Amino acid sequence: MKKLFTLMALAVVCTVAKAQEDSTYTGKIDTIRVGNMIIIKDKSKADTEHKDGPNFRVGRHSNKGKLSNISTNWGVVDLGFSLYDDQTNYGSTGSYLYNRPGTAPLGEGDFKLRTGKSINVNIWFFIQRLNLIKHHVNLKYGLGLELNNYRYKTAVSYKETNPFVNPPVSLPIIFRDSVNFSKNKLAADYLTVPFMLNFSTNPAYENKGLSLSVGVSAGYLYSQRNKQVSDERGKRKNKGDYGMERFKFAYVGELGLGPVRLYGSYSPTSMYSDGLDMRPYTLGIRLSNW
Repeated sequence: MKKLFTLMALAVVCTVAKAQEDSTYTGKIDTIRVGNMIIIKDKSKADTEHKDGPNFRVGRHSNKGKLSNISTNWGVVDLGFSLYDDQTNYGSTGSYLYNRPGTAPLGEGDFKLRTGKSINVNIWFFIQRLNLIKHHVNLKYGLGLELNNYRYKTAVSYKETNPFVNPPVSLPIIFRDSVNFSKNKLAADYLTVPFMLNFSTNPAYENKGLSLSVGVSAGYLYSQRNKQVSDERGKRKNKGDYGMERFKFAYVGELGLGPVRLYGSYSPTSMYSDGLDMRPYTLGIRLSNW
């Protein structure tokens, strides 16, 4: 054990002697970079006047000069809520809303949503950012899937063909069903391309400062289905054409406060092609690097 302490003491003495020897050189600067941190060991002539050895200065490295004009963010995910603004005139919806014999006409109350269970999940394959003005103003665009689930409080049902007339008519209808559902939702999925103008106060550091993006998106409806669960019928998932508008236009936005990013969208037109005037919007958190 004594030999070990002796060897350690000799190593320390040699290290100090080497440091003092190196301090006689002038004009030499060593730097060590740890992430965004730079440690500068300045062996200037002034250091020889310090008994404690050379000066150490600590600073931060900025990536500002190395920012790429085009950067790509892969696999961005949004988690939020799918809702809509119901502006339907229920006095003139035509035959799209079908009232079964002996039941009251369908109204706004039949399309009330369970807000906490009406979920929006967006999966963006990629989002790219193109520098326009010194990385403070950028163009953002991408491609992804918008998955919207509208969870109803009521027993409203969708059919591609009207089964209540003889012979059945091949025309999509919405009607108030005769059973109680423990789960009743309409799912609408889109392939979407967003375009946004992005403003960033601190482009060199992605998780600091304020960023704002505003723009538009264009989506194509590739799937629509009515999924229901009840004691009488069990689980049913009816996939078909329920008279929803194939193309969706929306205003979109994103707000970044440090590492936290919020997103939102609003469509000024109905998600149905006829009968109902329901204008969808979404709100939630975006899981993204920038």
